[in-house]
Amino acid sequence: MTQITIAPYGAWKSPLTSALIAARAVRLEAPRFDGPDLYWIEGRPSEGGRNVIVRRAADGDRRDVLPAPFNARTRVHEYGGGAYTVHQGVLYFSNFSDQRLYRLPPGGAPQPLTPALPLRYADGVVDAARGLLFCVREDHRAAGQEARNTLVRLPLTGEVTEGLVIAEGYDFYAAPRLNPEGDRLAWLCWNHPNMPWDGCELWLADVRPDGDLTNARCVAGGEEESIFQPTWGPDGQLYFVSDRTGWWNLYRLEGNAARPLQPMEAEFGQPQWVFGQSTFVFPDAHTLLCSYEREGTDHLGKLDLRTLTFETLPLPYSSLGQLTSGPAERVALLTGSPTEVTTLQLFDLTTGASTPIRRSTELTLDPGYLAIPEALTFPTSNGLVAHAFFYRPQNRDFAAPEGERPPLLVLSHGGPTGAASSALNLSIQYWTSRGFAVLDVNYGGSTGYGRAYRQRLNGNWGVVDVEDCINGARYLVERGEVDGARLAIRGGSAGGYTTLCALTFHKVFAAGASHYGIGDAEALARDTHKFESRYLDRLIGPYPERADLYRARSPIHFTDRLACPVIFFQGSEDPVVPPNQAEAMVAALKEKGIPVAYVSFEGEQHGFRRAENIQRALDAELYFYSRIFGFELAEPLEPVAIENLDEGKGNG
Repeated sequence: MTQITIAPYGAWKSPLTSALIAARAVRLEAPRFDGPDLYWIEGRPSEGGRNVIVRRAADGDRRDVLPAPFNARTRVHEYGGGAYTVHQGVLYFSNFSDQRLYRLPPGGAPQPLTPALPLRYADGVVDAARGLLFCVREDHRAAGQEARNTLVRLPLTGEVTEGLVIAEGYDFYAAPRLNPEGDRLAWLCWNHPNMPWDGCELWLADVRPDGDLTNARCVAGGEEESIFQPTWGPDGQLYFVSDRTGWWNLYRLEGNAARPLQPMEAEFGQPQWVFGQSTFVFPDAHTLLCSYEREGTDHLGKLDLRTLTFETLPLPYSSLGQLTSGPAERVALLTGSPTEVTTLQLFDLTTGASTPIRRSTELTLDPGYLAIPEALTFPTSNGLVAHAFFYRPQNRDFAAPEGERPPLLVLSHGGPTGAASSALNLSIQYWTSRGFAVLDVNYGGSTGYGRAYRQRLNGNWGVVDVEDCINGARYLVERGEVDGARLAIRGGSAGGYTTLCALTFHKVFAAGASHYGIGDAEALARDTHKFESRYLDRLIGPYPERADLYRARSPIHFTDRLACPVIFFQGSEDPVVPPNQAEAMVAALKEKGIPVAYVSFEGEQHGFRRAENIQRALDAELYFYSRIFGFELAEPLEPVAIENLDEGKGNG
């Protein structure tokens, strides 16, 4: 029997080290079939964050097919996605370092298809009959102007060309999809100030023998309707997801009308931060298989296309995504649960069998160290409710002294149009296994709860999200779950903005951590990249007309109100949130005499991809809280320089 050690919360020794999390984890993305072969991307921190394309053959043989140093990652919209496609064993991919498209035949070497110019490509689809690739192109050649986004066609003959424009005039394009007959192309497009989850249009055109388009027309969508994942079905009809009812539901285009296939208060779509997302596929001629989210949990649904009969398949997962279908009624998708890390699974619908193909980490943990999330719905401002996942401290080897309550770490997710998931997240378990409670908040503005919930944030970013995080923390204090004197908040990117607003404009949290977070909303509106350059028009107000509101919502202008310690983490080459924002906040806190730490990662962009930096960020944040909250660490960690900290406080 394991002996239980009594130790303060935060001081528990955990087998889940930052080194294990960072070195042994991979990001799994973009599974797709090419005949019987299954391909996917692995983002490997151990290789400096390189995105490697992997192939699993029908006989189970698995190997890397993208040689080093090539890195399958596109910078279209900065967030990328849709970085490769494959046809008859030939790969077409965007290489991160030069953003050129390459062709990689079996057994050969990558050959460039596009010139060495400031052009980016994404979301390609092969037209085998014409020897063409249709894709999104982002043109950065006009200095001092916004990038120009279009749809283009490129020959696959091997000649180097920038591509011929086939659709233009909108600010953004996505999801060009060719029907099986090759005579019609569908795509999505939208204009500033909309983001694709606000409103976009679904277009359809006929394809001429030379690959140019004719008879282009808008068939769905608009300023207040979000369309997701146009996909051609085996019946030759166009399927897509629309939120015209307030929920992202499935539709089929029949003539000029969109027919709802399974109306329900659930989300079959996702925010299109990246290209190439997929929530439904056609495993056979009469079946649509789909993932949908309801109240923070994903489910797998099966729709009979002949009768429109719908059933939910019982699966032991809470997170599903990136579905792709192959021959013989096989479907691959990413799965996760509170006790299982993200895994690429292969399902055989004829037998019902599932085969795990690749886990995001081979690290196995005793369940005694895993905190299982509790889905919470709690009261918040204006008589409304908000949602979160609550994790209690869990470590089979430790217990806290009687009467002690744990410190609480509140997580504010990025986006802000995004969502927290209940799937196993080792970074959360890093905290809970050391004695922290964690509250992962799906504040108003999060996806998964319908369009109205998403729109709560319109005009109220920095208000609604902050109040929901605060009210979630207070709810747990009132329940007696956590120590009200040791509340911390952390977040990355937009979550970093929520964090800094909470720390600046309210006196609830005793410490915080901003990971590449926004301190100056006005600077973000002026300096960010095209995709997000008008995002804040809805979230805060039109700029520069409401510059006053931007300044009022920017923590950088109110550091006199900030009276608690903060640690900042920042990539030196972040194009989304430039380092000067973090550095300005740090300088202001130093001047005021508030404990502050700054950790900069050379060469990192928006989010940290290198193993050593992922490790350092986790450990540095833990070290910071140990000094601020005054608990001894179970094991020594590399110190962080904390300005203005009383050396007599906490542990060294």
